[in-house]
Amino acid sequence: MTTPQLGVAVIGYAFMGKAHSNAWRNVGAFHPEVPAVARRVLVGRDPAGVAAAARQYGWAESATDWHDVLERDDIDIVDVCTPGHLHHEIAIAALAAGKHVLVEKPLTNTLAQSTELVAAAVRARSAGVQSMVGFNYRCIPALALARDLIANGRIGAVREVRAAYLQDWLVDASAPMSWRLRRAEAGSGALGDLGSHVVDQLRFLLDDEVAWATGHLATFVPERPGPDGPEAVTVDDAAWALLGLSRGAVASVEVSRMAFGRKNGLAIEVFGTSGSIGFDLERLNELWLDSGAGRTRVLVTESDHPHLSAWWPPGHVLGWDHTFTTEAAKLLAAIDTGTPPEPSFEDGLAVQHVLDAVERSAASGHARIDLLPASPTP
Repeated sequence: MTTPQLGVAVIGYAFMGKAHSNAWRNVGAFHPEVPAVARRVLVGRDPAGVAAAARQYGWAESATDWHDVLERDDIDIVDVCTPGHLHHEIAIAALAAGKHVLVEKPLTNTLAQSTELVAAAVRARSAGVQSMVGFNYRCIPALALARDLIANGRIGAVREVRAAYLQDWLVDASAPMSWRLRRAEAGSGALGDLGSHVVDQLRFLLDDEVAWATGHLATFVPERPGPDGPEAVTVDDAAWALLGLSRGAVASVEVSRMAFGRKNGLAIEVFGTSGSIGFDLERLNELWLDSGAGRTRVLVTESDHPHLSAWWPPGHVLGWDHTFTTEAAKLLAAIDTGTPPEPSFEDGLAVQHVLDAVERSAASGHARIDLLPASPTP
């Protein structure tokens, strides 16, 4: 190596910690144009658990105190993969320590915390410290192509969007309690976990802002088996929203972790004045495009499609895990060039504003909540 490697620390070693570890392992192999990284340390609370995970995922070492890790001179990038209630504290401290920061979505659990985190990111950015929120679905080539097609007028002016993100891992009422079902740790349920992806995709695909929102939340199973007996579920199991975009389009949104038979189904349909685009995460290499000649399947694996040049020959499909590798490459490129990456913490805050509006609407009997002045009415 002729240039110093950037030292990476990932905080959190469960589901997202594993996905991000895979990305940091592979990013240099597929993106040799970005700075090289050294996988320094994996951080978690349980000494034995994090040590075993570090060996499995290929980290040089493990640690249990993220405060100590932030003081290390050999750590340049801090990747936060913890439950949401820890995002704010860790990211604020990491930015103050001069570390580049990647935070898994949603940015934080509350609007106030997200606002503080954006202010910290802006201050750090002036000193060359970059930050990014982990909306990895922006790195799906098919969705990036859909954004390009919409921007180029392929389906005309967008009128309406249908988006549903459905899972079924909580459909069994006897499924045990987890941190994702506690408001103090997760912030919200399906709304924050799945709805944050949907709202970010609306903003990304349409290059537009949500102007108003109405919402409804439901908790179908109010109690789950906990470690000490039955425990109250304090978040939503499912959420519905009607969102108005600033240029007049209207989006219907449904998210659920109780949709029997749907494992990880994010389906988006965008309808314009002269065409439509459809996408399903369970077939993530495909788009369905109708621009006036009938509905056509587009296999998004060509080398000139977004994000594909680093990967395989045409027809050789990518998977969900590839998005995290592309995400890591985007952050490294931003650090190398000094250009703030997207999605930014500001993008995370914008999503949080919408989620907050949906919750406030649901609490007020489904009243319309305006996020932008003079927003259009459908």
